[in-house]
Amino acid sequence: MRSVTALVTAILALAFAGVAHADDPKAWTVSIGAEGAAVPAYDGATRYVFRPFPLVDVRQAGTPARFHSPRESFGFGILDTGSFRMGPVGRLRYERKESSDANLRGLGDVDWALELGAFAEYWVLPWLRAYGELRQGIGGHTGLVSDILVDAVYRATPALTFSAGPRLAVQSEKAVSPYFDVTAAQSATSGLPVYSTSGGVTSWGVGGQVRYEWSPQWATYTYVEYQRLVGAVANSPLVSLRGTPDQFAGGIGVTYSFNMPALW
Repeated sequence: MRSVTALVTAILALAFAGVAHADDPKAWTVSIGAEGAAVPAYDGATRYVFRPFPLVDVRQAGTPARFHSPRESFGFGILDTGSFRMGPVGRLRYERKESSDANLRGLGDVDWALELGAFAEYWVLPWLRAYGELRQGIGGHTGLVSDILVDAVYRATPALTFSAGPRLAVQSEKAVSPYFDVTAAQSATSGLPVYSTSGGVTSWGVGGQVRYEWSPQWATYTYVEYQRLVGAVANSPLVSLRGTPDQFAGGIGVTYSFNMPALW
């Protein structure tokens, strides 16, 4: 749910806000909002930074709000059978500038990366969801990235929902090398040993979320995520000598929902 596309969709949605009704079969319910999160300054960092993220979701009016994990990218379903849903997905990955952290000096900058692909979601049980994404990088990296999530979802009350589950990330060599390789030239300027990263399973972890719906329009949530960098990524000198494989993230968000005419 996080990308520049989300902002564009939100602007279009606001232009039509309040025109449609919930009983209109051609209407959408649009949820927009913002999230503030504390995340590692870069992959493998020990320092954390605060970053804002836009939030947006679109569903058919009259249908219940869908469950979302904070690890998901922005996407929308084009095939939805109720228990199974799939469609396009996208994510914008922050640039990494060597001037932002002393541990990055001499390693050069990594540009912004746009990751585009597809997601699939399957509800194994009414309370158990499996979700996966496969994305192709453009810009800062040109590799493949896959995130696999499983969440147990418990609705304690009509307004209060708890969820938690394991996470797994798999990335190709082209996806990780810009962030974890150390070339001979970079070794000379950074003091780190030369290193070449390979792809594969790059992290495993767990995450949990608490969501509260104050009204049909307003909802808030808070979450915490942990991932452990593993394999060739964890062995990179940027992680093993100057960072840590233990990566945490946490945030809080608020959303507002309204109806609008469907754009297609």
